[in-house]
Parts: sequence; structure tokens; C-alpha cells
Amino acid sequence: MIVAAFLRWVETAKSHERARAANALARAYLKSDMEPQERQSALMAMTYLLDDPSPQVRLALADALAHEARAPRTLMVSLAEDQPEIASAVILHSPVLCDADLVDIAGRGTVETRALIAARREVNVGVAAALAEIGDAAELEVLLENPGARITVFTLRRIAERHGRSDRIRALLLEREDLTSAVRQLLVQFVAEALAGSDLVVGAIGSRRIERIAREAGDTATIALLADVHGDELTRLTDQLRCAGRLTPAFLMHALCAARTDFFSSAIVAISGLEERRVRSILATGRFHAVRALLESAGLSRDVSSLFVEAIMLWRNLIQSASGIELDHIAQRLVQRYRGDASLSEPARALIDMVERLAIAEERRMARDYATGFALAAA
Repeated sequence: MIVAAFLRWVETAKSHERARAANALARAYLKSDMEPQERQSALMAMTYLLDDPSPQVRLALADALAHEARAPRTLMVSLAEDQPEIASAVILHSPVLCDADLVDIAGRGTVETRALIAARREVNVGVAAALAEIGDAAELEVLLENPGARITVFTLRRIAERHGRSDRIRALLLEREDLTSAVRQLLVQFVAEALAGSDLVVGAIGSRRIERIAREAGDTATIALLADVHGDELTRLTDQLRCAGRLTPAFLMHALCAARTDFFSSAIVAISGLEERRVRSILATGRFHAVRALLESAGLSRDVSSLFVEAIMLWRNLIQSASGIELDHIAQRLVQRYRGDASLSEPARALIDMVERLAIAEERRMARDYATGFALAAA
């Protein structure tokens, strides 16, 4: 009877009065000891108020119910799809909304709606995955900044694939300790692409040179990542690079000069399709012609295969000599061996030019390290 009277009163009451009454009714539903029939009547009355023409009334309902675990789910789903100022508190806080509800709301909602979902105190795996598939960079920034979001490795990769060209997304991803090396390498490529596509940089340096600089910078960053990658993760990263067409002679030589011999072996296995044990055995102990045959079976041309064999032989000698300092000088030794060799083909000369740039970069790094150490000692 009380609810019936309430509904009659609503027909003539002003909007601010209806709003106060809606809030009071919702609080009574949550806190008062009602008989089942009274509770059902109260629910019907609140459901009726969902169609109230005044947003003020629906907002009053949302304010009273948004944080409550006992709030009726049907009301919360409807309020979550109301206009933004009404839906925001419900989407952000309501414990009644399940993952399926949140995924549906995200799919039908706006950037603002998805950002509110991404900012919830807890975002479960399925909701995070849905946001990664349909979200724009703005709401995915919110998701990555949310310590309560449970984000799988696969979801991180999807975010990187879809929005890795965003500076902020890259920064947030690279801050994460659970980011795989494969995703880090993908982000490195986006950085290189951004550098190559910068009008300012292209205008200052020239398109052809910037393409080379961007490529070599991307290679250098990827080679640096390989220092901490081993086992199955190394195999997955190698396959990713192979599928992306990154296992070029220049990149493989860079890896050799940077002491990434495990990766080099993994790359030859991936390209040649030969058994890993056989490849590693030949690289470790095979004679010159056996090593060259292996490398050529992996697609290296005769023009450059001998340079790779020479680098491999240098590694063997230096490792056996146990002179760790010398391991940083493979590039210099190759340059000394082949610079000025008139018999080199054009591809081989281009490769030696790249190796020389590596050698110069390494000398400059060592000089900086020396100067830094000297300054610290002097201080």
C-alpha cells in the first residue's frame, strides 16, 4: 500500500522531490527489514523510476545503489547504460556487475565508458582482454595504469600490436616487469618506425640515411634485449623475428659481433630447419667448409658466408683463449681482416661497412665508460 501511494505521488511531485524520494526508497530497500512482498513492490517502484524523465531522479537512484552488493542487478545494468553522469558511478564501483556485464557494456559503450571499466578497483582477465581488443589508446592507458587490473601476457601483446605506436602506451608497457622479450622487440620496431617517419628528422638528415639509422637503431635495441633471453623465450623471439623478415645477414652479423651466439645458433636453426643439436655442433666444432655449407643452407649467399665463418672462427679462438676483454673486439678484428680487400663483392663490402660502424660505436662506448670511471675516481 505504501508503494502504491508512492507511485501515485510520483505522478504529480516535482523532479527534486522525486529525486529525494528515489534515494530514500533505494536506501530503505538496502537497509530496512521488509517483508518479501514489500521488497518486491519497492523493486517495482525503483524499476518504474528508471523511466523518469528527469536525470536527477535516476542519478539519485545510482548514488544510493552504486557501491552496494545487495543492489538489484537489473537496476544496475540499466543504470550503467544511462547517460554518462548517471552511469559513471555504477560502472566504476558497482560490485553487482559481473565480467559478462562489463564486457557487454564495453562493447556497446563509448571511450569514456570503457575508461571507467578500465579504472575499476579490480579488472579481471576477461574484461582486460576485451578492452584490449576493442579499446582505444586512451582507455588502455587507464587499464595499464590500474594496479588492480589482471592483464595476461597475451593481452599485453594485443595492446602492443594495436597501440604500440602510441608513446604513452609504449612507456607504460616497457615499465612492466611481466612484459615478454617478444613484445619488447615489437615496441622497439615501433620506435624505429617513428624515427624513420619523423618529418623533422627526415628533413634534417635525409630519407635514405634516416632509414639506415632507424634500422640499425632498431637492430641495436633488439640485440640488447637478446642478452637476457634464453630457452623457450629465445626460440619464440627468434621465430617472431624470422616471420617479420628481420633475420637479415646484417642483423645476424650484428648478433655475432655483440656476442649473441645463442641467438645466432637459434636463428640458423629457425632458418635452415635443421636439428638444433646438429647446428650447434657444426658451429662449435665444424671445419671451415662445413660451417660455410651450414650457413649457406640457411640462405646466406657465398658472397658473405665466408665473412660469417671468419667471425665464428674468431669467437672460437677467443673463447678458448679465455681472454674476456678481447670478446668485445670481434668487429674490429673483422674490419682489420677485410678492409681494403679488393676481392670482396658488393654485398660483402656493405656488410664490412656495417661491421665497421659497430666497431666505431663500440670504441666510443668504451671511451665514454672510461671517462665516466675516471671522473668518478677523481671525485
